[in-house]
This record gives sequence, structure tokens and C-alpha cells, in this order.
Amino acid sequence: MDVATKHTRVQESLLSRPERRVLLWLARHMPDWVKPDHLTALGVVGAVGVLLGYALSSIHPAYLWLAVLGFVLNWFGDSLDGTLARYRKHERPRYGFFIDHTIDVVDEMLMFLGIGLSPFADFSVAAFALISYMALSTLAYINMIVNQEFRISASKIGPTEVRVVGIAASIALFLFGCPQVTMPLIGAVTWLDVLLALISIVFLALMANEGARIGSRLAKLEP
Repeated sequence: MDVATKHTRVQESLLSRPERRVLLWLARHMPDWVKPDHLTALGVVGAVGVLLGYALSSIHPAYLWLAVLGFVLNWFGDSLDGTLARYRKHERPRYGFFIDHTIDVVDEMLMFLGIGLSPFADFSVAAFALISYMALSTLAYINMIVNQEFRISASKIGPTEVRVVGIAASIALFLFGCPQVTMPLIGAVTWLDVLLALISIVFLALMANEGARIGSRLAKLEP
């Protein structure tokens, strides 16, 4: 079975309904010369913007606005490329799936790397958040293979919601800074370290919950 062409996309995140309306409106009004591959490339540019914005924030916090712009561009390019292809009925199921999700991995690595290189977060904590996100993403791909269902969100949380948290955190860092506090048994941490750790725990909890749900369903189908 060609899994890339025979699966159902499921997107049930908190922002999915208004997001779909916005993306469809954008697709309808997109100039003819703009192609899905252009938008995919723009998403990568956005991820590089997040990387540079956070990495350069050690020079001046104002570079965090570059990260904010990067999150927005990444959402615009990554979310709209597939919508535009479907709207124009120019879908390339296997190639599009391959490019889209390969680029997703690259984007995620760039963004979390930037956060880890900033003066606001410990690199190991940012790396743990990336690992947790990748683990949850891997479960989505496994589920697609065994159930022909590609779930983009888990428990109402999807990539768009993660980007919104990234934007809010970037603005809060610029406005309020990120002083270190010393905690017993842990040492010096910032509130961004704590946020990343909590996000990591959420990702792993979602993976455990989704894994249990999928495993239970499959066990009933194949006792």
C-alpha cells in the first residue's frame, strides 16, 4: 500500500478551524507566480530567522523580534504550501509529503538550536525539548503507517500552537528579560528553562497518551 497517498489527515488543534479559514483565504488570493515550493522555502527562511534571532539576542534583545518574524514566516510558508497545492489541485502526494516533512525536521532543528544558543536557555534543556517534539512527531508517522491516519495534532496541540507559544515567549523575553534563579538540586535556571522543561513533559505525556490509545485500538483489532 502506498501510505503517502492513502492516508487521512486529521487536524483538531485549538486553532485549526480559524487557521483553515485564513489559509484558504490566502490560497485564493495568492498570485499565480507563487508556487508551493516557494512557500516551503519561505518556511525554511523563517526557521533560519528564529535561529539567528535567538542566537544574536546575546548581542541585543531586540534581535528577538527577528525570531518573532521568523516564527510568523515559518507558519506562513509551512502551513500554506500544502493548502495552496490542494486548492490549485496540483498535489504531489509522495514528493510533497517527503519534502514537507523532511523540511519540518530541518526547521525544528534550526529553531530549537537557536533557542539553545541564546543567553536565555540552557542548551541541554532546549535539546531535550527538541528530542521530545521529535519523539511525538515520530509517533504520528508510525500511526500513519499502521492506521493510514496522519494526526497533525495531539490533544488539541499542533505545530501552530507551538509557534504561538514561541512568539509569546520571544516577546516576553524582550519585554521582561530572563534573569536566572538558583534552585536546590538543580542550580541556576531561567523561566525559559522551566517553560522548555514543561513543554518537554507535555510532549512526552502526549506521546504516552497517544501511544496507549493507538496500541489499545490495535490490540483489539489484532487480539
